[in-house]
Amino acid sequence: MGSTVGPRGRTSRFVTGAVALLTAATLATACGSGNGDARGDGGGAANATGVDDGATLTMWTRAATRPQSEALVEAYNASHRNKVELTVVPTDDYQAKVGAAAGSRDLPDLFASDVVFVPNYTSSGLFADLTERVDALPFADDLARSHIEAGTYEDKKYVVPHTLDLSVLFYNKDLYRKAKLDPDDPPATLGEWDEQARAVDALGGGVDGTFFGGNCGGCGVFTWWPSIWAAGEEVLNEDGTGARLASATARKVYDTYRGWVDDGIVAPGAKDETGTTWTGVFPKGKVGIMPMPSTTLGLMPKDLDLGVAPIPGPDGGRSTFVGGDAIGIAATSGKADQAWNFLAWTLGDTAQVDIVAAHKDVVARTDLASNKYSDADPRLVAVNELVADGRTPYALKFGQTFNDPNGPWLSLMRDAVFGDGASLEEDNEAVTESLAD
Repeated sequence: MGSTVGPRGRTSRFVTGAVALLTAATLATACGSGNGDARGDGGGAANATGVDDGATLTMWTRAATRPQSEALVEAYNASHRNKVELTVVPTDDYQAKVGAAAGSRDLPDLFASDVVFVPNYTSSGLFADLTERVDALPFADDLARSHIEAGTYEDKKYVVPHTLDLSVLFYNKDLYRKAKLDPDDPPATLGEWDEQARAVDALGGGVDGTFFGGNCGGCGVFTWWPSIWAAGEEVLNEDGTGARLASATARKVYDTYRGWVDDGIVAPGAKDETGTTWTGVFPKGKVGIMPMPSTTLGLMPKDLDLGVAPIPGPDGGRSTFVGGDAIGIAATSGKADQAWNFLAWTLGDTAQVDIVAAHKDVVARTDLASNKYSDADPRLVAVNELVADGRTPYALKFGQTFNDPNGPWLSLMRDAVFGDGASLEEDNEAVTESLAD
């Protein structure tokens, strides 16, 4: 199905407010440290492996991806002369910290970013150009396209995948058996999801059909949009300045969720769930089926018999929101060759299989979807294979529009599901105004 994000040919746009990035003039001064233009050249000629000569590299990542980042850094440091010094920044503080560091020419050699915010950094010149280096990798064509394309600006590549988190359905096979449902036949349409959730909910005794984060904008884009994409539709226009969230397909999605709310199929607390405890409901074993981040699979109780399935559209199809982090080399770094050595290694077979796959995380390469760890758990193979069907939306005003609790998307969500949906057109227009602001 591919990604909604195409090669970047857009003029540079700069984010204001919470992202706190700088003006073009300031960035040209801040980032022009001998690496060519403001975007840097990544050290010059293509080199698939980089240099391992004992350099000390600095790296930042947000707290949301700390376990994966720490595992990769620890293994790299144990096997290379170069050493990476990792700093984990609170997720809510990350964007402001990067913006401030860009202004003071104090960016680390390497820094990761939530993939939906990568376009802000590429268009503002914070990353070095990695095009030749990425293209020189023997597995370049197998890298997660969603992350590569999100980090492509004016036909140049600036980042590589760091961590991947996909939205998928988790369903409780024990509850399915009790509800006389086939535990090996998850829903292939939104209607079947509705039927199965209701069948489990009818068990009673504290069991509920489904759950979702009803006061969490990020949860909504992560788990609702795939049902729209699965129908072959887009949620935004190509340059991320217009919303298409009031379509007939989108209405079917909202109507299904509203039906669950109205009929008490949803576990208690959905209306007030801000995302902080969203993923802690399913592991308790009292919910039949719900969309979840794939990264939580390895954290599930060992005695919980759960299945994994793609998120379907109203009439079929499948898709997923490919989230997680991408990572690049700062345009101000004087150690681009050494930094690339770390990045290239993280994408290699050893790191992807023996570290990423071993921890039940999603691998960054489609050619490694089936590996010695995932083959022992068909659920992992299913998750890994979904990367090819996934989307990562592109919008420079993504944060203020979709993640901000005071943003217009959350209002649309709540009006559509906890209200009567009558203001959907107006809410969609408010989203567009925020995106284009």
